[in-house]
Amino acid sequence: MIEHCLYGVKVFCAFPLFDRPVPVSAVAPGEHAALELRLGSDTGKQPLAKEQLPEVHPLYTAHGRELYLHTDRELARSAPGQPWRLEVEGVVSFSWTGGEPVIDYQLHEQGTQPLLVFWFVHIFLPLHLTLERGYDFIHAAGVEVHGEPILFIAESTGGKSTLADYFLKQGHPMLSDDKVATFLEQGRFYAVPSHPHHRPWREYEVLGDPVENFAASANPIHAFYLLEQGEPGSETEITEVVGFRKFEELLPNYLYSFSFLQRQRLRWLAQLADQSLVFRVKRPWNMDRMHEVSEAICAHSRGIGKVAG
Repeated sequence: MIEHCLYGVKVFCAFPLFDRPVPVSAVAPGEHAALELRLGSDTGKQPLAKEQLPEVHPLYTAHGRELYLHTDRELARSAPGQPWRLEVEGVVSFSWTGGEPVIDYQLHEQGTQPLLVFWFVHIFLPLHLTLERGYDFIHAAGVEVHGEPILFIAESTGGKSTLADYFLKQGHPMLSDDKVATFLEQGRFYAVPSHPHHRPWREYEVLGDPVENFAASANPIHAFYLLEQGEPGSETEITEVVGFRKFEELLPNYLYSFSFLQRQRLRWLAQLADQSLVFRVKRPWNMDRMHEVSEAICAHSRGIGKVAG
């Protein structure tokens, strides 16, 4: 079995998921049991039929596919022994049992190995870790500056992937392209490396371009930067967000906000907002001035590090 490390968790599979290895040192702090991805027909166990999983929950449409979550009871946090299946219409289904570390996959008529890898890495694992282990994901792009994670948040098409791409080209390690796993350990919130791919452009069902300079370990979150569009000729302005406004800004970017997770989500967000530095970046909407924005954020990040120290 080949060992990978995704979202801070070791994952074993019979074939390599990527062309290059993921640093196994990028595990999350604390104890996290490894997972195994395997072909369902190799287990000698037939997957449960749909009629045996009567609770069907349409999730959302992603990359032009409908997603459905199947189980045998009303939707709630996974319980030991509970059967689950995530179905990606026409492509693949992932089945697992609550509390157990094995995920069985079954390809459908349009399924291929590249599509299996995409849906497993990009969609299934964050959802599975949320349901099974209570992980919290935030919709952001993350890079390391001076060895510390900073996270970019923006509305859709707001430029966070484009800015992260510029940072990568300047030699900063990538932490995550789109989904950042966060963990509370000994009173500090950590950001964990996701997978070594970056997609500054939008195309369905692809992980993106391989990233050579990928973050090798989980580290405490240094700061959040909320990106706002300015005029092409304006200067970069960075101002701190304080008080309850930090909570309000982070709330829309919490992923997988199932109703049964609402209490956990609000508690987690309140702690995260209370312990995190959040800044608003109003920057010129001008690709030719990206270097100015990058330099301003790097200088600012270094400056708050000195203040905190």
